[in-house]
Amino acid sequence: MAEVARDVEAGILGPECAGVAEMYPESLLRATDSVLEAFEAEVCALVEPSDEEIFGTVERVVLALNSVDEDVDHGGAGFCTEEREQLCAYIDLTLGEHGVDVAALAARRGIDRAEITDAWRDW
Repeated sequence: MAEVARDVEAGILGPECAGVAEMYPESLLRATDSVLEAFEAEVCALVEPSDEEIFGTVERVVLALNSVDEDVDHGGAGFCTEEREQLCAYIDLTLGEHGVDVAALAARRGIDRAEITDAWRDW
């Protein structure tokens, strides 16, 4: 998401992609990147985490993304359906890359792995 908008602004992509820069203003991209970087750092710091610790990390990233999505400083831009799905997939993938069995984690809560963000997600 961030790369496409930056490429439009830099003139790397053609004018047919100009709408992307409006859909994804720099403020939205930077705020989203910042939240995801903090999430990655938090997940990396987990050592043999409990389910509660993992869900706490998921809750914090989702609440932070809620704030980004609701921020009026982005000129009304926010996360669309595709971006919402990508963010959820990113959270799942990041956890998995750091040794969390997301399917088992979700099953222990009686939910599907696609629902691990649902309790807190407004976007």
